[in-house]
Amino acid sequence: MKLLPSAHLDTFCRDNLPAEQTWPELSFDLPELQYPDRLNCATALLEDTIAVHGGDRPCALAPHETWSYDEVRRCSNRIANVLVSECGLVPGQRVLLRGPNAPWLLACWLGVLKAGGVVVTTMPLLRRTELATLIELTRPAFALCEQRFTDDLEAVAGQVRVLTYPGSRAAAATTGEGDRLDVLAAAVSEDFDAVQTSSDDVAMLAPTSGTTGQPKVTMHFHRDVLAIADTFGKYTIQATPDDIFTGTPPLAFTFGLGALAVFPLRIGASVLLLERATPAELAELIAEHRVSVLSTAPTAYRAILRSGKASTLTSLRRCVSAGEHLPEPVWQQWYSETGVKIINGLGSTEMLHVFIAAADEQIVPGATGIPVPGYQACVLDPAGVPVPDGQAGRLAVRGPTGCRYLSGDRQTVYVQDGWNLTGDTYIRDSSGYYWYQARSDDMIVSSGYNIGAPEVEWVLDQHPDVVESAVIGSPDPERGAVVHAFVVLRDGVSGDAAKVAELQAFAKAQIAPYKYPRRIDFVDALPRTQTGKLQRYRLRSD
Repeated sequence: MKLLPSAHLDTFCRDNLPAEQTWPELSFDLPELQYPDRLNCATALLEDTIAVHGGDRPCALAPHETWSYDEVRRCSNRIANVLVSECGLVPGQRVLLRGPNAPWLLACWLGVLKAGGVVVTTMPLLRRTELATLIELTRPAFALCEQRFTDDLEAVAGQVRVLTYPGSRAAAATTGEGDRLDVLAAAVSEDFDAVQTSSDDVAMLAPTSGTTGQPKVTMHFHRDVLAIADTFGKYTIQATPDDIFTGTPPLAFTFGLGALAVFPLRIGASVLLLERATPAELAELIAEHRVSVLSTAPTAYRAILRSGKASTLTSLRRCVSAGEHLPEPVWQQWYSETGVKIINGLGSTEMLHVFIAAADEQIVPGATGIPVPGYQACVLDPAGVPVPDGQAGRLAVRGPTGCRYLSGDRQTVYVQDGWNLTGDTYIRDSSGYYWYQARSDDMIVSSGYNIGAPEVEWVLDQHPDVVESAVIGSPDPERGAVVHAFVVLRDGVSGDAAKVAELQAFAKAQIAPYKYPRRIDFVDALPRTQTGKLQRYRLRSD
């Protein structure tokens, strides 16, 4: 596919795209995916939505403030004006964003794109070494940072100019400090003609969430941002302008970007942006704001159930789970207490968002689902040949979005023969449903038996004394590897030899005996990323 002429004068992103012959095969079969050559996704998400639905409707909410679509438009235009007139941003330059989920962060994201910049949104709790690595990889010219999170960033920013913004409108500065974004924005026009980027100009550089411990950065075009709304958002979530979205994933995580920015703005809905909330607090905010679409990780659904507040969430009509596989017992209990069937989505940073899922009557409890309209999937053997239904293999996906790594040599690992290889082991059944087995590197081979770590975790999690568990394969001289479980026990329960024996017997009673955990360690908490993903590599390295 030949690239269109770029509007980027800074050519860093085009120069660092992987070779086109290593790209996945892309398909745009749905009519919604036919985008014009010139496309700025921020304009499509904001100005085009206002033209249809009006600008006075609520857009970005926080617990103590509400921004209308017009207010978000004016603020993002002012930010774009500051970047261009005050900072001298050249289209194609990268702008790093750092801050928690809040209306200001959303306005910054839109403003950078309108100015022709490339967004690099980072987790607000990253430390100096992590930020330094991302700065080295993405080479931003500027950074827009929430004022409480500047110390670590400024320590490693180097030549990157850092502008700060407030956590809320109420906290906005009134003095003329030179590097206060809000002060500079108040002095410029609220009108801005967005740069007419190409539909295949890079809009964002998205760091992966780091479950392997190896940093990677993915590259996504302006059309990709709209494609996730026009596939999963439209056909699976079936969002409406009356919906109120919320969730826990950061906007720096592509799951959060879609669920809490792209999907609501594409349809004219509103989003409740939360900096942080315990499961109980999240449930209370959902009830208070009458949230209708919730996106979070399986751990949060489990925690809300344990808080006893799930039955109060009567406004919910859509619940999406992603980040890791949703255990069937959690799905069943949530449905029993809320009447809402959780959409168990599989996505990846490399693909930008969810590509396998099912909703409503299409849901088969325990299965991930079927390919989202616009996507195709299959299960391959190690040689890249499709396996028969019912046989486990490597999940392969393709559609309107796909993996493009920034530099590096990993492109040909993730993309092979036109398919995106997600790193998941799946089985497809005769009805076309995809059943999760394990991450490909979470498959434990012990004495010739293939054992999926999530299956053992699911069993252990059923024990009344277990809060959660994680399973890896530990090297063993006789069996090659053995099942090794790390278990968090409920308060007041002792993790001793007797409890090890009890859990082992419990597991043997429910799954084939060769799958039981031969080693069990009790831990206070499991290592997770800020997006909630389990970091098994840290368990392996301990």
